[in-house]
Amino acid sequence: MKTKVTFPLFFICMLILSCSGSKESNTSEELADDGWISLFDGETLEGWQMYGPEPFTDRWGVVDGAIVCNQGAGESNTGFNRSIITNQQFGNFEFEMEYKIAKGGNSGLMYHVVQTDKYFHDYSTGPEYQILDDEFTRSETKPNKMVAANYDMYEPLTTKKPNPHMQWNKVRLIYNNGHVEHWLNGEKVLEFEEGSDDWKERKSNSKWRNAEDWGASKVGHISLQDHGDEIYFRNLRIRELK
Repeated sequence: MKTKVTFPLFFICMLILSCSGSKESNTSEELADDGWISLFDGETLEGWQMYGPEPFTDRWGVVDGAIVCNQGAGESNTGFNRSIITNQQFGNFEFEMEYKIAKGGNSGLMYHVVQTDKYFHDYSTGPEYQILDDEFTRSETKPNKMVAANYDMYEPLTTKKPNPHMQWNKVRLIYNNGHVEHWLNGEKVLEFEEGSDDWKERKSNSKWRNAEDWGASKVGHISLQDHGDEIYFRNLRIRELK
């Protein structure tokens, strides 16, 4: 009698565990596809264009599943040039990517960029999540111009933990009705309100003080900057927020 009772109980437990595992797997798949849009197929620059009317420069390419700019430049700077931007435009969003940059390198991630003949560069309209090798930087010294800063506006927390040059760093950028968050390697390092009195005061004391179109658009392209240094980007994805 004991054996007959034990076997059904064992069978029922195994069935419950099997169903539980199946449910967890489905949940993971749903979360992985929860509105996220991949911005890079890992092989081509399809979905991207140059800022401005000209075709892609030979500075941009794809290597080993990453978008690369100025491959092989090392510690040399090839001179500031034009950015690439997404074909799509976004308003409220959550964006993620990984990057690694050469020793002393400088670059940037911009959003709400407006493609217009009025300007030659994306930074004339789009606010910037600064990308920089803080440790060996050759170009910046102010806190609001270091890695993870809102360039020339807001400085990130001093507790930020960027990885060294040519090691991957993870960026998360959130824009939601003027509320902006900068994340670096899993830590929220900056938070501010675009359009607030504080934001307006900072803008009036920044390089953007006479740039009437900078930060004005609430919809625009995502942009990756060519600052002349070698840099790699991968796992770029975005989801729109309502």
